Amino acid sequence: MLELLARFAGNLAALWVASEIFDEMTYGDEFGVLALAALVFTVANWIVKPVVTLLALPLIVLTLGVAYFFVNVLMLLLADWVVDDFEAGGFWTLVGATIVVWLINVIISAAVHDWKRSSARRAD
Repeated sequence: MLELLARFAGNLAALWVASEIFDEMTYGDEFGVLALAALVFTVANWIVKPVVTLLALPLIVLTLGVAYFFVNVLMLLLADWVVDDFEAGGFWTLVGATIVVWLINVIISAAVHDWKRSSARRAD
């Protein structure tokens, strides 16, 4: 549960940063809309993405992983589709936002991993 909350917080921060960088990605200046988009995005990555990845596995292998990037783009599109006032933007905005979201989540995941490792050392 803590990991899911960390993912939500990371996605919230990542979507906020992406919306600051890309003019086409908007959330109507309401934090609640951004939080809802982050929640939908987190749930989509947790539940929908594994299914889509499994279905797209032959294409992912055939394209040497490039198609997996577009699975991530689809998760942003899903959040756009579900949340009314959240607009993910056009193709290039989606590509850039996917890279930004990935980068921020890598940084947050590394920090959480380091925190877990240091907590485990203190417990020993």
